[in-house]
Amino acid sequence: MARILIADDEPRIAAFIAKGLTAAGYTTSSVEDGIRALDYGSSGEFDLLILDIGMPRMDGFGVLSALRAMNCTVPVIVLTARDSLPDTLAALDGGADDYMSKPFRFEELLSRIRLRLRDAPAVPAAVAPASGDVSLDVDLRCANVRGRTVSLSAREFAMARVFVENSGKLLSREQLLSRVWGYDFDGSSNVVDVYVGYLRTKLGPEHFQSVRGAGYRFTPVPAGPTSPEPAP
Repeated sequence: MARILIADDEPRIAAFIAKGLTAAGYTTSSVEDGIRALDYGSSGEFDLLILDIGMPRMDGFGVLSALRAMNCTVPVIVLTARDSLPDTLAALDGGADDYMSKPFRFEELLSRIRLRLRDAPAVPAAVAPASGDVSLDVDLRCANVRGRTVSLSAREFAMARVFVENSGKLLSREQLLSRVWGYDFDGSSNVVDVYVGYLRTKLGPEHFQSVRGAGYRFTPVPAGPTSPEPAP
């Protein structure tokens, strides 16, 4: 069943929507600010996003703009108390698939959700990015290193994919932030270094070259024969 993300800073409304969608057979998750809405919405783990406009940290227009700038095609239904024509047009022109104003009838929201999920474009068969002895399974969001399957979080997988698809290229921290997170962190944040550390542990330190003051480079290692399975 489809997974739906609810982004609304009013817990009562989010809980009401989640309860109704769960009863209709959907799986839901809720976030209460724009930064988390962008983080979760761009993860590839959801089939549809219900997005409020007036949220803390980043408003719905910012979330929508960032998602579409990242080429994230998740269907978005804007659900907001802001019902003016300029707001409606701004959301639809900014990439929203639908727009509803509060108060709303749940049955109408449910009907629009079904319509957007039905009309969602078919996802083409995923190509497995690979470089040397590392290949990535896009469907399962895991890595294969010399025959060994490695589980990755959504963010680890996103960063690993950027590295593998740009194998041998020097990537700055700013490039990694933009391509993996889609928005800027505080300049003092070391989130890129932290996640490179995670990938070094999981995929092997030999794959990641640190270039002082510049960033990181993924270094392919020739694929060798896989280790034989142990005898029963």
